[in-house]
This record gives sequence, structure tokens and C-alpha cells, in this order.
Amino acid sequence: MDSDQTNAYLRRIGVERPAAPTTRALHDLHIAHLRAVPFENLSIHLGENIELTEESLVEKIVGAHRGGFCYELNGAFGALLTALGFEVTLLQARVYDADGHPGIPYDHLALHVRTSDGGDRLADVGFGTHSQFPLTFGERGDQQDPGGTFRIDETPEGDLDVSRDGKRQYVVDRRPRALGDFTAGAWWHRTSPRSHFTRSLVCSMLTGTGRITLSGRTLTTTTGGERESVELATDAEVLDAYATHFGIVLGRVPQVREAMFSGGDPEESTS
Repeated sequence: MDSDQTNAYLRRIGVERPAAPTTRALHDLHIAHLRAVPFENLSIHLGENIELTEESLVEKIVGAHRGGFCYELNGAFGALLTALGFEVTLLQARVYDADGHPGIPYDHLALHVRTSDGGDRLADVGFGTHSQFPLTFGERGDQQDPGGTFRIDETPEGDLDVSRDGKRQYVVDRRPRALGDFTAGAWWHRTSPRSHFTRSLVCSMLTGTGRITLSGRTLTTTTGGERESVELATDAEVLDAYATHFGIVLGRVPQVREAMFSGGDPEESTS
């Protein structure tokens, strides 16, 4: 990213260029990103290509004023942080399902960020409802955050379990990865009938008072713990909700698409 692209990204999330890549600057950039760039999977259901390159991801989020899922959001955020002088390492993680089983390799992308004042943080703007601020990477006790009580614990294998309110969220492999390494994981989530991204539509964003989510035609606003949901009756109302609440202008309403393949999953056929 050059200086003009970096400045455009900063305008997209509504913050000034930090004077230095400090822990405080990372804190401010993290919360600003969550409140400006939605977590959404609309490209899957609009038939749009998802290309895991920094140029493509930044263009989507900044140029097209869109959001994305973990690979896109953390991939682009990592590019921004690097351009601002932070030391960023991409990490692959496996997300735990409802039964406590980890998902596929490269299931999730998270960021290990080091700052100029000695900060060492786990940053993640691409996991939907998660911590609002970066977590201290080396801390093994409870970490309080507006999003809940978080912990990072070492596994017997040397990986890191990230939990929220006592429930394991994902397990992180600490080895550095490249953005292109996540291509297979992103493809699986875009195509597999077992991926929750192929089975539903979601567009969700943190707000100053809670969260707003458009899931299909259901618009849910959470304010101070109180939830209010409304069903949108027409396509025009759905398109207006995307534009009004998320700044996403679409030419047509996304519809859940059938997964590209059925039967055995690719990781099962190659294992």
C-alpha cells in the first residue's frame, strides 16, 4: 500500500494517521475498523470472486466500500497495519464448532501484531462478535473486554486456545503464514455445503451502542443488551437497509446460493 492508499483506508475507518505504530494506536485502529467495516459474506451469494491479494482486498473494502469475512477483513487490516509501521504476522486458526471440535486447517485468519513501544497483541477484526480491542498475546489469565472475558491458553501441542466467556473460540497455530496460504480455506468456506457461509446471509457491524445485523431479511439491532428485530418485507427495504446501516450499495438483493459441490468434502478426499 502506498501513502495515498493508506490515507484512503484511514478515511474509510474514520481515523487520523497515527504518529507512531504504538499499542494505543493499534487499540484505536482496531475498534474503528470494527465500527466501520462490516463482517459480511455477500460476495458468496452475489457470485463475486474473492481474491486473496492485498490489492484486491483493500480495493473491496476501501474502493467498493464493502466488508468481508475473516480472510478479507484481517488480510486487509494487516496490510494497513504494515503500511503504518506495525510488525504483522498472519496466523492460521481452526474454529471450534458447537461440540468443541476444531474445524479445517486455515479455517480462520488472525493477526499477531508487535508495536513500537513493546506491545505484543493478537488482533482480530474478522471474527464477527469477538473482542473489541486486541488481546495481549502473552497473557495467560483473564482479559476483560467490552465483548466479554477472554483468555489465551497454551495447548499441549504448543498452539494457543482463544476463549470467550469460558467457551473456546478457535485454536491458533503460532507459525507465520502468507496470505496466499489461506486460499484453500477460503475456497472451502465459499463452496462447501458444510460451511455456514454457504448456508446463510449475514452482514453485521459493531456500533457505538451495540451491534446491528442483517441476516437475510431480518434486521436486528442490539442496544445495551436489548435486542429488537424486524422483518423487511420488500427488496427495496433490504437494499435500503444495506445502504443505510452498512454503507453497502447493491444492485440486487443477495440470495443464498447452493453450494458448488455436495457429498464428500475436499479435505476428506485428500486425507
